[in-house]
Amino acid sequence: MIDTKDRILDALELVLTESGPGAATLEAVAARAGVSKGGLLYHFGGKEALFNGLLDRLRDLGAQDAATHDDCDALTAYLATSSRAEDAYTRTLLATMRLIGTPGVDAENAIADSLDHWADVLAEHITDPMLLRLVMLVGDGLYLRALLGAQRRPLDDNLVSYVRGLAAR
Repeated sequence: MIDTKDRILDALELVLTESGPGAATLEAVAARAGVSKGGLLYHFGGKEALFNGLLDRLRDLGAQDAATHDDCDALTAYLATSSRAEDAYTRTLLATMRLIGTPGVDAENAIADSLDHWADVLAEHITDPMLLRLVMLVGDGLYLRALLGAQRRPLDDNLVSYVRGLAAR
């Protein structure tokens, strides 16, 4: 069974992605989570704490995503995860993106932190910092296209093969 804190964060994600941060009142999130406002405040002391709880979730999911890979081929795992857009991490990322510019909420750094977990993993296998940055930017671009629902193009597969070739040198 999902715990109350996670139900509240799930509800926040839904409210944010459907209606934006203006609609993410404590009352609306509590109602969506099926808890009282007092129950929400028990877990999150206020709206800023609630939003920061979502940022913590994003960072945790980013770390989990980077940790669940085959050590033998971290690059392939990274580029594969960069092409998917329907998982818990992505739902949390999209909700967090709606918080960009919200006072008291550092969504930008939480997003960067969550994406950078892969950089740490890949740095163990790719020693050239320029190549590592290139790989990360290719992954970011593939991920953005997946988030937008764009069809993966045959050239994308060629690019992944090319980058893997560069990393194998």
